[in-house]
Amino acid sequence: MAVLAVQAIRRMRGGAQSQLMLGADGNLWVVKFQNNPQHLRVLANELIATRLAAAVGLTVPASDVVEVTEWLVANSPEMHVELPRNGRERYRAGLQFGSRFVGGLMPGQVVDYLPEPQLQEVRNLGEFAGMLCLDKWAGNCNGRQAVFERRPRERRYRASFIDQGYCFNGGEWTFPDSLLRGVYQRNTVYAGVTGWESFEPWLSRIEAMEAGTLWEIAEEVPPEWYGGDTATLERLVEQMLMRRQRVRELIGMFRDSDRRPLPMWVRRETVGVQEEFAKLGEAGKFVM
Repeated sequence: MAVLAVQAIRRMRGGAQSQLMLGADGNLWVVKFQNNPQHLRVLANELIATRLAAAVGLTVPASDVVEVTEWLVANSPEMHVELPRNGRERYRAGLQFGSRFVGGLMPGQVVDYLPEPQLQEVRNLGEFAGMLCLDKWAGNCNGRQAVFERRPRERRYRASFIDQGYCFNGGEWTFPDSLLRGVYQRNTVYAGVTGWESFEPWLSRIEAMEAGTLWEIAEEVPPEWYGGDTATLERLVEQMLMRRQRVRELIGMFRDSDRRPLPMWVRRETVGVQEEFAKLGEAGKFVM
């Protein structure tokens, strides 16, 4: 059952022109509407990718379907989309995508930028490597977005990964994989990566994810978010299932890029040995 929106609070920053709204459940939700300026399918992308991230254990806001009524749209002054050439139109009522607002009702320390010393001390900094796995798997064609929350009496921030709208190449639902897509803009978050072990447990969870898990998530997407084209949604899921085993390859391409994002990852080179030593080793007689 969808969360019912009861109050529009303010417009959020960003290309989707989301609205911060209060739900009948007492929570604040960042709501993306069906007629947002980006694409209808970004709502489906958000729900699928956010639920997948949660399924592999990454820190993402709770996500849900939010119902916005005609009455609320008509009686809320800022409930409209800004269009090119100074045009505008009312948000479309109905089922929208909602992401739980990080920080909730308590005003406090939630920021989208941290200076280098504080960024290095983020509590779950290692999760950026895990989110890279998810973004490569889902073909995120945008930069990785995150916000940082610090609760009262806490010194260090925790990252929450937001804005999955451009996974699956936005409204295209294709996978034009690119070296630097789906990555965070600052290499600091990847500085601790030393090898494949730094991507665990998230990478193994993606590779071992059962097909049923993905199908269950896809079935939760309202049909109006993808035009009721069930065949296209099924094709997207099938592609995601096939891509599970490509994540390591895509991460390797990012590692080897000119950006040099993973300086601590020393690749092991194969060292050649003379034939007589190799034979001794095979026989179990070569002792170091």
